[in-house]
Amino acid sequence: MKKHATSRRVKLLANSTNEGQYYQEPLLAFSFYLSGKNNLLLSTKDEILDCLDNGFSNKPFDMKFITHASALMWFWTLGAYEIVRTMRQAKNCFSDEFNGELIRLKKLLSKVRMPSAKMEKECRRPPKIPVNSNRSPDGWDIEKKDLLIGDPENYVRARDVLNCYDNVMSRLELDDVKCPHYTSY
Repeated sequence: MKKHATSRRVKLLANSTNEGQYYQEPLLAFSFYLSGKNNLLLSTKDEILDCLDNGFSNKPFDMKFITHASALMWFWTLGAYEIVRTMRQAKNCFSDEFNGELIRLKKLLSKVRMPSAKMEKECRRPPKIPVNSNRSPDGWDIEKKDLLIGDPENYVRARDVLNCYDNVMSRLELDDVKCPHYTSY
């Protein structure tokens, strides 16, 4: 099985206040707990990509891998949204530049989460519009070995969402973290 490597600097999870670890994994300076959940999401991203590559590589397709990737993607989306939502609620803990990245990322994650988790179209104002619930959980782009997720009428590529999250989170620098999460209340 091919292994995908996330672009983040280090896969570390240590309960330490060593400043060197903060430079390697700046999210630790915000929240040790959230940093661990972020690491879990990045590992899950690798597993999703491996499943997509393996599932679409054979003819006939290996449904075991594709189905597993689809299920993991649903859970991954919920987790990623909650991490980014938590970080946005504590926006005073991050630099203005990084907050801008989080705003864009949250908007993308919302576009996927709303139809998948709440079974409604992303919409800021009433009336709420349902997404057909008599549908496949996602579409497929066989050529690109990808899932088409979110609203079936306005889908997003799973690989794009996974990579956007990874890219934004890996751009976080220690200087972007102004203070820990608990000080935001």
